[in-house]
Amino acid sequence: MISDKNIDPSRSPFIRGKLAIQLIADDAAGIAAQVGEAVALEGRTFKVSFVGSDVPVDFDRQRAIEKEIGWQIVGQAEMRQPDRLFGVAIVDGRYLFGEFEKSEALWLKHNEKPQPYSTALSTRVARAVVNIAAPVITAELRVIDPCCGIGTVLIEALSMGIDIVGYDLNPLALRGARVNLAHFGMPDVVRKADMTQLQLQEPSASGAQPYDAAIIDLPYNLCSVLPSEERLAMLQSARRLAARVVIVTTETIDEDIAAARLAITDRCVVRKGKFERQVIVCRHA
Repeated sequence: MISDKNIDPSRSPFIRGKLAIQLIADDAAGIAAQVGEAVALEGRTFKVSFVGSDVPVDFDRQRAIEKEIGWQIVGQAEMRQPDRLFGVAIVDGRYLFGEFEKSEALWLKHNEKPQPYSTALSTRVARAVVNIAAPVITAELRVIDPCCGIGTVLIEALSMGIDIVGYDLNPLALRGARVNLAHFGMPDVVRKADMTQLQLQEPSASGAQPYDAAIIDLPYNLCSVLPSEERLAMLQSARRLAARVVIVTTETIDEDIAAARLAITDRCVVRKGKFERQVIVCRHA
């Protein structure tokens, strides 16, 4: 992905790193011809790594590209712990070069929750869902998780600096959420409430709803199915709460979504063995 926005690569569990593009050329020689003047190390060590391509590039060719460019940088190379890491990638037949920032898998430590739950979202999926709901983080952004459970989504959102609140009707789930939040040094942002009875607050910065986005992991139980009328009431409440709604469900609920006057803009399926969850992005119809 090439973007003109400064995206923190650690936001997504699926991004390996970020290449801040400084030079573009038709081949490695073109980058090598420019890199000597473009890079000023000021006494710091460096390393050049081949970080990706949209076409197959064998290992020997990757190392040759690194060497061809690295030889033209004036300074001391350091393969283990360089002060500056540069990357080179090939996209649409063009060579891209720049500073490379590796993604830190911050979400991995969130796997070690003191209060886990077998049917809760994995931390990886929860982090991805948060990014779908809130692709751009601003100081004014407000997000709600009205069925927060043990707080998996809340933890991922708070770790990215997102203003989020959580509600749940189950006091045991809320107790677990508070324990998990405290374990990671995060504030208590959960309250007991039925999402269908939540009172509207003042509008968000982006519209008439009190929140910019709602993330709803619909209750799932191995032994029972959520009644359709209860699910519809939850979806209608979500529409009332936020302009953008991301739904996680184990069932096909397109008819209920339409009945709640929500329109599906995107969707995907997350599989774990034979178990499937749908992630559905909605806006007001």
